[in-house]
Amino acid sequence: MKLIKTRVPMDLSKALAVASPARDLWADITPIARRDWILWISSAKQPETRKRRIKKACVMLGSGQRRVCCFGGIKWLMKSQRF
Repeated sequence: MKLIKTRVPMDLSKALAVASPARDLWADITPIARRDWILWISSAKQPETRKRRIKKACVMLGSGQRRVCCFGGIKWLMKSQRF
């Protein structure tokens, strides 16, 4: 099975670099969980929303939450974008 590596956006990478509890959990979660976090952040339409989601992601990851809540992942994105 081939593992597809998802590129972490620079703004998320910078935020994780300074939030050590979030960074530690990020290193421990599955690639699919990382992809869902990235898709959730990247699906924001407004820059303010994206910043808010990055901040919230660091808090949630730092508190031990391994998966983003209220986001259906790739199936949700495909349905909403009508791929």
